[in-house]
Amino acid sequence: MKTLKRKNKEIEQQPLEYYFNLQYPVTIYPDPEGGYVAQIKDLSGCLTQGETLEETMANANEARELWIETAYEAGDDIPFPNTSVTYSCISVEQG
Repeated sequence: MKTLKRKNKEIEQQPLEYYFNLQYPVTIYPDPEGGYVAQIKDLSGCLTQGETLEETMANANEARELWIETAYEAGDDIPFPNTSVTYSCISVEQG
């Protein structure tokens, strides 16, 4: 387990698998040019896209893991998921 120095205080970092198991809200937007864009707002700059909803969600999961792994290896803070989630629904027809 890594030991991190934050603000003159050493803390133990959780194993990478711990962070992979955190559930982050994913926001999906229809792309005007086709397909979808996914954003994980809690992970700054974590965006991806896909042609179908299934592909977009798979890509979002991969982007989340890569974002977390990169931050972990660099010793950067990994934010916890926002627990105040709001839901909205957009009707999308696939065809």
